[in-house]
Amino acid sequence: MSENTAGTLKSRIRLPGIAALALSGLVLAGCAGSPPPKEQFAVTESAVRNAESAGGTEFAAVEMRNARDKWNQAQLEMQQENYDKARKLAEQAEWDARVAERKAQAAKAQRAVQDANQGIQELREESMRGMPQ
Repeated sequence: MSENTAGTLKSRIRLPGIAALALSGLVLAGCAGSPPPKEQFAVTESAVRNAESAGGTEFAAVEMRNARDKWNQAQLEMQQENYDKARKLAEQAEWDARVAERKAQAAKAQRAVQDANQGIQELREESMRGMPQ
């Protein structure tokens, strides 16, 4: 075997090992470099509370259940230091909570319109009773 062929063979053997080391270093750096999603958690907690206050449990039960389930899972992932997964779940919980809040607000507004229409109808009927025919 020539000296040039032996040198190429050695570089081929070392190169995959070096690439594997570099790749594992990047993976570890990616995990270690991800900070806890504290700000997202504060936003999500606020969104869940707002949805509950708006009547999300009554008017948007499915969305509230989804928000709470994802929020609970996000908290578990945070405890296990799976910060990327915790952040994603917290974001999803936030949006589920926001949908629940808007749905509750819309249902309350619709109920108010129905009540107003009923009041108008009652006033019309009452005013008709007092008129001579």
